[in-house]
Amino acid sequence: MITPEQEQAVRMRQEERFLRRSSHTAARYLREIEFLPGLPKAMEPFLNTLRRIYVDHEGVAADIPCIGIYCMMVPQELIYAAGAMPVKLCSGHYTAFQIGDDRTPRDACPLVKAVAGFREMKTMPIYEDCRLMVVPAACDCKKKIADLLSRESDVHVMNLPMNRTDDTAISGSVTEYKRLIRVVEAVTGQAVTWKRLRDSIWLTGFSQREMSRFLRFKNQERALIRGTHIMAMMNAASYMPQEQWTDCLHSLNEELSERQAKEEYITKANRPRIMLTGSPIIFPNMKLPLLIEQMGGSLAADETCMGERFLYDPVVPTDMSFDGLLRALANRYIRACTCPVFSENRQRIDRVLHMVHRHKIQGVVYHVLRGCLVYDYEFPLLEKALEKEDIPVIRVESDYNEEDVEQIRIRIEAFIELIKLKDLKGKGVGNIHDR
Repeated sequence: MITPEQEQAVRMRQEERFLRRSSHTAARYLREIEFLPGLPKAMEPFLNTLRRIYVDHEGVAADIPCIGIYCMMVPQELIYAAGAMPVKLCSGHYTAFQIGDDRTPRDACPLVKAVAGFREMKTMPIYEDCRLMVVPAACDCKKKIADLLSRESDVHVMNLPMNRTDDTAISGSVTEYKRLIRVVEAVTGQAVTWKRLRDSIWLTGFSQREMSRFLRFKNQERALIRGTHIMAMMNAASYMPQEQWTDCLHSLNEELSERQAKEEYITKANRPRIMLTGSPIIFPNMKLPLLIEQMGGSLAADETCMGERFLYDPVVPTDMSFDGLLRALANRYIRACTCPVFSENRQRIDRVLHMVHRHKIQGVVYHVLRGCLVYDYEFPLLEKALEKEDIPVIRVESDYNEEDVEQIRIRIEAFIELIKLKDLKGKGVGNIHDR
């Protein structure tokens, strides 16, 4: 018979092992990110944020209430307008995934398993400090996340229109935003007024303008900054107050401006330019972008919801009434969203093709988290579209385990060599094996 004291002792040992293993994994990936040549000095605050959250296991450094969100389709402007900070809680956490793997169905997506692991251990401040969880019903797995979280936390489920082209998509979204406003106001005790909503939209606009400047530096044919560093910077946005993140991005832009003036490029011009798209890349699960750049590719663009997609489109109100601002949010978060959960999604294919041409992409890596059916379903459609453009594409299926790293390394290396061979043949050089 196990006594309560013995049970408590076992629990404490489990928590200690969880924290130790999770810190070790996150610290190792941060070292790999920092080891990549050409790390800008201005990246330090972004990497320190990830280190504080995942290695030191501290909370978000904000003096306002935190509200957890599980999808970028939750308008962060509404949460800021209510006097709170949105914290993106979708995680690529290896240790939490392993714990959740024993508590969820085998074919559940890694994100659900990681959430289950965090709920089991209750040791990560970023999860425990959030006073409300907002979960859009974007897919079946997100619905199960809402059910899982609701057993111990306050949860608000957002309904999403499945057909963005329908005339009711915007009006339905406005109704959902008003529901969310009432729930968030009850948590913070602050009313979402017209002025507060307008100011929060302007706040996001400052971030987007700084991001637009950053993308001009990023789009250089010879890189000023590595794609893996960019993905780490975008992941850090999940845990930084928006004004702080924008200020840090401004400092990074200033450093990149100096690099450009001095022609201090960090990669050779002949590195294959790779685009990463598909399921999100979430820290500390950074194995794929790291492998692309370690194997000789240049990660020149990403079309993922934890990457550049986060700040693609600005909120542009044409009607400055309160409902007009809400409609502008719906146009940005629903109509412009390229997530494959929507029933009609040609817009996503068009976006990827536009980015392929804009960034002069030579090959596309399509990432599928095991069990993420919406992204997996869409791969053949994108593959066909890229084939017409003569752009090679490779599908990489993975989860939050590290057991497949060497297998993925071999496939990525072969894919990059294929692109080099294709480029040589295009230049009339002949077979790479004859050189």
